[in-house]
Amino acid sequence: MKEALFYKKLAQNKVKCELCHQFCQISPGKRGLCGVRENQAGTLFTLVYGQVIAVNIDPVEKKPLYHFLPGTKTFSLATAGCNFRCTNCQNADISQASKEGYFFEKKEIPGEKITPQAAVDRALAAGCPSLSYTYTEPTIFFEFALDCMKAAKEKNLKNIWVSNGYTNQPALEMAKPYLDAVNIDLKFFRDESYKKICGARLQPILDNLIWYKKNGIWLEITTLIMPTINDSGEELGEIARFIKDNLGKETPWHVSAFFPAYKLIDLPPTSPEMVLRAKKIGGEIGLKYVYAGNI
Repeated sequence: MKEALFYKKLAQNKVKCELCHQFCQISPGKRGLCGVRENQAGTLFTLVYGQVIAVNIDPVEKKPLYHFLPGTKTFSLATAGCNFRCTNCQNADISQASKEGYFFEKKEIPGEKITPQAAVDRALAAGCPSLSYTYTEPTIFFEFALDCMKAAKEKNLKNIWVSNGYTNQPALEMAKPYLDAVNIDLKFFRDESYKKICGARLQPILDNLIWYKKNGIWLEITTLIMPTINDSGEELGEIARFIKDNLGKETPWHVSAFFPAYKLIDLPPTSPEMVLRAKKIGGEIGLKYVYAGNI
């Protein structure tokens, strides 16, 4: 446990977390929406510092990143928790594990202790040129990720985020010297879909995508094609145009197939034809690199 970064003290020992765009106002003894940042008598603590729930060595293409260190392995890690509540989450067993009423009734958050230096040492031992903060949302374990990234930089390793893009920009500014590449989910181009499926809003994600590009951090984007929700030619075309006009036609766009998971099991899987149609739309609009996944 460690005192959190990016929060403001309020009256009556309440705090306002300013790490992400949820801007949770948290009463004493309570946690934010992510379930891993707790107000203890007017001080906000992160409960997952060094509390790693998943560690793997993955191909970097699995993130997916196709234009950053291609052909290499990346040391991937995550803690429990997420600042979204996506009803289709394929990693819900860990992303939602910190939240009341899910898998864990106790206050303890699952995971095994690891230090930032140990993470870097393990990456080096495995021959990985990068560390990836992935599987859940790196924003919610920002303090730990930041220390890992600093330690990685000292050993000339690269740092990768796989993120929902909801980080508040002051935190991004703090991470910028150490962050080399990101894959951001641009899940929808409709605010109502973000609210319904994820409990979030679209505009902060669009703003952050532009921030990443302007600040020279390598950016690739993933959109999960969900039948009847974001699979219309109109919406897919809007996403492709936003990428081309605001991020550049060279920005890779990964379009992948949805499979029923977690609470969203009433939708059918995305057909390969639908994913290839999305790929075609991106190409017709002028994107240079559109990749079809999960098919």
